[in-house]
Amino acid sequence: QVQLVESGGGLVQAGGSLRLSCAVSGRTFTTLTMAWFRQAPGKEQEFVGFIRRRSESTYYADSVKGRFTISRNVAYNTVYLAMNSLRPEDTAVYRCAGAAADYTGILPSSYTHWGQGTQVTVSS
Repeated sequence: QVQLVESGGGLVQAGGSLRLSCAVSGRTFTTLTMAWFRQAPGKEQEFVGFIRRRSESTYYADSVKGRFTISRNVAYNTVYLAMNSLRPEDTAVYRCAGAAADYTGILPSSYTHWGQGTQVTVSS
């Protein structure tokens, strides 16, 4: 059974940085395209970005492009979301997700495996 466990969330001031981690178990890490989504209170779940399983190419939502970076460490079976220049509007629960397809797109329905999420709060 595939399990995804996020960590690294917390409270940070605007302009600050955080790095989220998503540890993957139960499946060979490189067989999954991994994505990050977020959901703010009262809002729909929002795509943040993904890293493709074969090429490791990345794609980001416009709202985070240039500020957030997704990477992975195969030795640790972990994917990361480095967040810089954080804004109050980045406040949300961040969840990682995995899918077997190489190209998965931005819809949550494309992803099979999900973590529980980690809270990120950015104060102004």
